[in-house]
Amino acid sequence: MSTYDQLSAHYQTIHHFNHAQAMLGWDAAANMPAGGNDARAAAMAELSVHVHRLSTQPQLEEWFAKAAQETLTFEQQASLREMKRQWQQAALLPEALVQAQSMAGSKCEHAWRAQRQDNDWAGFEKNWKEVVALSREEAQIRGAALGLTPYDAMLDKFEPGTSSASLDILFSDVKLWLPDLIEKALNKQRSESIIMPTGNYSSATQKALGLEVMKLLQFDFERGRLDESVHPFCGGVASDVRITTRYDEADFVQALMGIVHETGHARYEQGLPKALAGLPVGEARSMGIHESQSLFFEMQVGRSKAFVSHLSRLSKDAFNAHQDPVFAEQNLQKIYTRVDKGFIRVDADELTYPAHVILRYEIERDLINGFIEHTDVPALWDEKMKASLGLSTKDNYKNGCMQDIHWTDGAFGYFPSYTLGAMYAAQYKATMTNTVDCDAAIQSGDLSPIFQWLSDNIWSQASLHTTDELVKRATGETLNAAHFRKHLEGRYLK
Repeated sequence: MSTYDQLSAHYQTIHHFNHAQAMLGWDAAANMPAGGNDARAAAMAELSVHVHRLSTQPQLEEWFAKAAQETLTFEQQASLREMKRQWQQAALLPEALVQAQSMAGSKCEHAWRAQRQDNDWAGFEKNWKEVVALSREEAQIRGAALGLTPYDAMLDKFEPGTSSASLDILFSDVKLWLPDLIEKALNKQRSESIIMPTGNYSSATQKALGLEVMKLLQFDFERGRLDESVHPFCGGVASDVRITTRYDEADFVQALMGIVHETGHARYEQGLPKALAGLPVGEARSMGIHESQSLFFEMQVGRSKAFVSHLSRLSKDAFNAHQDPVFAEQNLQKIYTRVDKGFIRVDADELTYPAHVILRYEIERDLINGFIEHTDVPALWDEKMKASLGLSTKDNYKNGCMQDIHWTDGAFGYFPSYTLGAMYAAQYKATMTNTVDCDAAIQSGDLSPIFQWLSDNIWSQASLHTTDELVKRATGETLNAAHFRKHLEGRYLK
């Protein structure tokens, strides 16, 4: 057996344990009774420590050196690069820190579910304080080893090759033109009549409708399923993808589009190359690329007129509401392109969403770099929400700084992925239309030409290339935010 083959077998073993951990995490969010949290947290912490030990075994450094001297194919060279990257990431952290982070994150996230509903900042802050302290410790270790600022070292986990310096430039530009675009869209829509949902939409019927939409999007139910959780997510592994949504029986709108969004994540996972399964190179390229898939499904496809036509038909059938004007095509189109300055990121429209992301990015950047403390976050959140969307969250923690799950377990550096993903998605669509008649494909109900392009250019490529290389191979250029602005202007101002 070659040294490369030894490494591959070792990382397959790590993958199997990560698979088990993913299933435990999904179950904790979707099924586990509240009383099981302490034991589950301990079990998951134990698994985290075991995976960390596997990922940092002493012989790996020697194996990487030997494998680099072997004759390897392009795929094997890329695979070696990604295995080494994961090893370097893991080897930086002491085992005790990994265990402490897992325990603190589980405790904080579990308590957050009730604390958020109760607007209990004081209770949340006690748990979150430890999560922030441990995340800062991790960031300091990573930053010192990689020659990066603490926040950039955390960002590197989710967006390899991206820096806060580049994001500052990118987001500063968005902040220049986005407010005016939002105001113009709001002014345009003030004269439009719209009928909002007012009925009783049972969770069971909403789920049945969601499953029909997933079929339209060619989700593979032999390798995945839909469930319900407090916070929607996509988890599991490529061969067993779990997606969740949450239902509001007074409003079907958000859950339905949430399912479209999470199905985009799932189709990416299901489309990753089977030949590379279980290896780091066979995983998604970055969280920005992952979000580009969910946002392509939700924004580029899901909110298009052609797709809303399908939603109208399927919704009328599901709710037996063929005469209900809420479900008329034109009305649904207005609902799904309605601009509104709201508090909640996951419920935000496409146009105001970047403002939510940039706010979080600026806060977590300064928090991890030590320029602010965790107790400063509520006031800063209120200040930035008023500046960007004219809304105050003073004393409204539930709809302010406690609304997201990401910070409960220390996922600092993740939020930029959402807006990067939206930008990538617009860029894919701009390129795709050169060879694919997207509207015709959507109207026909057979979206295969669209999915084939994504498969050829994104899904099948997994992590064989760097992010910039992947995007350039697919679109002819690296990230160009002009496509995103053009898309927004075309949809909301014309």
